[in-house]
Amino acid sequence: MTIRAVVRGVGHYLPARIVPNAELEKLVETTDEWIRSRSGIERRHFAAEGETTSDLATHAARAALADAGLEGEDIDAIVLATSTADLTFPSVATMVQANLGMTRGFAFDVQAVCAGFVYALTTANALIVSGQVRRVLVIGAETFSRLMDWSDRSTCVLFGDGAGALVLEAQAATGTARDRGILATDLHSDGRFKDILYVDGGTSTGTTGHLRMSGKEVFRHAVEKLAETAHAALDRAGLSSADVDWIVPHQANIRIIEGTARKMQLPMDRVVVTVQDHGNTSAASIPLALSVGKARGQIKEGDLIVTEAIGGGLAWGSVVLRW
Repeated sequence: MTIRAVVRGVGHYLPARIVPNAELEKLVETTDEWIRSRSGIERRHFAAEGETTSDLATHAARAALADAGLEGEDIDAIVLATSTADLTFPSVATMVQANLGMTRGFAFDVQAVCAGFVYALTTANALIVSGQVRRVLVIGAETFSRLMDWSDRSTCVLFGDGAGALVLEAQAATGTARDRGILATDLHSDGRFKDILYVDGGTSTGTTGHLRMSGKEVFRHAVEKLAETAHAALDRAGLSSADVDWIVPHQANIRIIEGTARKMQLPMDRVVVTVQDHGNTSAASIPLALSVGKARGQIKEGDLIVTEAIGGGLAWGSVVLRW
């Protein structure tokens, strides 16, 4: 018998504060037109003072559980992707576990920056198909606004805060590409490219640090690597681009999203796009887009979805799943 990790519920949370491009014009030398033309971003959300990554993650988790008709005690494990943990330790996942009243099972964080949710999904899928757990709460949550250098106009206008979550559940399946659930995954990393996207803080400096990015270099790697990983995952599932109902990409930059869709020979009307409203929310962007896509009525049961992301490391990968 084949076991698949099937999406049982989905949810998201965005902080109340909305920051339009016009507000950033007052902080750095930029314009609404400059930001839109280069990234597609029109606005983003910033966490309130005292509002932490674990707070955002907990709200998204509760929304996903409600969508699934479940409670915290029904969950066996939490896998949470973030690069902006509340503390060096313990993990954000264990904080969410406590907030949900989940007193059994286990919880841990995954850190692969913008590719974090793809890594977390792959990890959760492995836990389920190996029979170790039945239900996993997979969360992406970030407060990237707290890593910004507000004098660097090339980066500070791109990022936002938010969280999204999925409940994955083990279900018996036929073992074919028509099954619901995760059908294939594909992960990569290459540490030689560390210096094109990183945060200049940590235990080596004794500071939180700020995000540093060589935008042109990241763009150059992104389109090629994202299309390649998406095709690799589809091949493993015995599928092709023609079978895809929706690409749900990491929401970093509209030009990267458009370039990847072209390489996959798919029109933009088959891509879920939220970057204009959220900016780049790193590991939160894919689950946010999945939740918004479902709420909009775009994503429906039985749809074939490809998610793909690239982030610092470099780390990148993709997941093929049937909703």
